[in-house]
Amino acid sequence: MASAQDRDGRERQRGTHGAADGPGPGTDLQSFAVLLRRMNGEINRLAHGFAGDQGLHATDVAALAAILDAEEPMTPGRLREHLGLTSGAVTACVDRLERAGHIRRVRESADRRVVHLRYAADAMAAARAYFRPLAEATESARSRFTDDELATVARFLGALNEEMSLLGPTGR
Repeated sequence: MASAQDRDGRERQRGTHGAADGPGPGTDLQSFAVLLRRMNGEINRLAHGFAGDQGLHATDVAALAAILDAEEPMTPGRLREHLGLTSGAVTACVDRLERAGHIRRVRESADRRVVHLRYAADAMAAARAYFRPLAEATESARSRFTDDELATVARFLGALNEEMSLLGPTGR
């Protein structure tokens, strides 16, 4: 993770909002694509570090994120659809995560065939500790924007996620 001095130096080079010095950040499609790829690369770097630290596969970390972020209880079937994996691959992933203590399989309904995947409390604490520097970096970046600007960014990211969710694995 970069030191505060490194971040301050980069901020001075880019300007207050991360743009190159000049009239402002590019808003054309190519500029967005570059910024999104860079952010994705940084997030992947951190996720791979967490995976290695925890003895997990990168897919396991993607599964943990999906379980954590799910708006309704995650099932193995929904996880398979979300990750685009085969049933066998999801079963192996869930087995690894359960053995490692990251998740629990829970039967919460009258239908005992329905299994929900829950993030284990101890594993949640480990993830929070590992990703604390990311949370701090996010808060540092957020602090440089007004509430109105952040609302616009949040709307954009939400709209982009919605559009991307409509794409198939081939990008169509």
